[in-house]
Amino acid sequence: MFRTKFLVYQGPTDLVKVAGALLAAGSGSRFLGATHKLLAEIDGEPVVAHAARSMLNAGLDGCVLIAGAVELGPALNDFSELTVIENPNFRQGIATSLNVAVDWVEARGFDVLIVGLADQPGVLAATWGRLSDSSSPIAVANYEGHAGNPVRLESSVWPLLPRIGDEGARVLLRTRPDLVEQVTCEGSPDDIDTVEDLSQWS
Repeated sequence: MFRTKFLVYQGPTDLVKVAGALLAAGSGSRFLGATHKLLAEIDGEPVVAHAARSMLNAGLDGCVLIAGAVELGPALNDFSELTVIENPNFRQGIATSLNVAVDWVEARGFDVLIVGLADQPGVLAATWGRLSDSSSPIAVANYEGHAGNPVRLESSVWPLLPRIGDEGARVLLRTRPDLVEQVTCEGSPDDIDTVEDLSQWS
């Protein structure tokens, strides 16, 4: 079922289709544990599963995960409604994964893409929902005065995204602040890059 919201520039009967995407393609080279960081467990469940559940529980119209460096399918078996796509160009930077997500939502007629990171297990479903309810071309989750993830991107700004490199939606937060709404959120935007980071969640 589509979330019923209205964009200012659209007609009053146009439904807005909102998709969520988790970027999960990186190699996680700073994590020196026995497995890839997204497969490391918190409370008996892989990091990537915590992040995916929050996105899926937000009631969006579609959800996709962009994988690459490691096979994540077995860790996501409980989420049949989640589409998993491989990014063969993940070594060329996070921007390539973002564009795989954009291509997926464009092909399916979505109007809005909300992008999060799979190594942030403390992002709440309510955060995804609050961003979905925004009417700003760009909206970013704000935690105690600091911008974090996820980031909401309307289709009008997708052509402005970089195609390659290690910056994704952050480019627009810096270059188009006039389009950005800061959305106050609870939860934690902390990511897991190292074994020490993971230990903070135990």
